[in-house]
Amino acid sequence: MKIEANIQIEYKDSKDADISFQSLEIENKGFIKSEKKDKVLNFKVNSDSLSTFLATVDDLIFSEILVEKILKSASSS
Repeated sequence: MKIEANIQIEYKDSKDADISFQSLEIENKGFIKSEKKDKVLNFKVNSDSLSTFLATVDDLIFSEILVEKILKSASSS
């Protein structure tokens, strides 16, 4: 079984997208293909196992939530 997903996240500006991309790229390298265009991040997730796919997507979403909280906290300071 081959499972694939494209996940796209759009930020309010290119600066926030840069920060998120750099933060997530370290964790995703070798597992998720990612690219940044302007203020949008694109992630391509592929797996042969549903459990691995779900774990990978869960890690990506959890990490993205942390980045968003940090960006929000930094902008309100």
